[in-house]
Amino acid sequence: MGFLITVVDTAFRVYGWFIIIRIILSFIPHNPHQPAIRFVYEITEPVLKLARGIIPPLGMIDFSPILVFFALEIVRTLIVRLLIALWGFTF
Repeated sequence: MGFLITVVDTAFRVYGWFIIIRIILSFIPHNPHQPAIRFVYEITEPVLKLARGIIPPLGMIDFSPILVFFALEIVRTLIVRLLIALWGFTF
């Protein structure tokens, strides 16, 4: 089960990095049709769209990536702690 905890933890952390990349991309000019950038947009947009329903953009500032990033960290921590509690594993 230690492997499962590591996989879940890593998946949340990788998704968090995709959110950070998405934030950085909003500040630099880029080609949205480039496959790697399109991939980042495609995997982050569904969650960001949901967050925009909770906190709409204020003018040109979109706070949804920040909300998603913090929510991911909270959910990651809760799930990892739950898995550790259920199976008694630690890192």
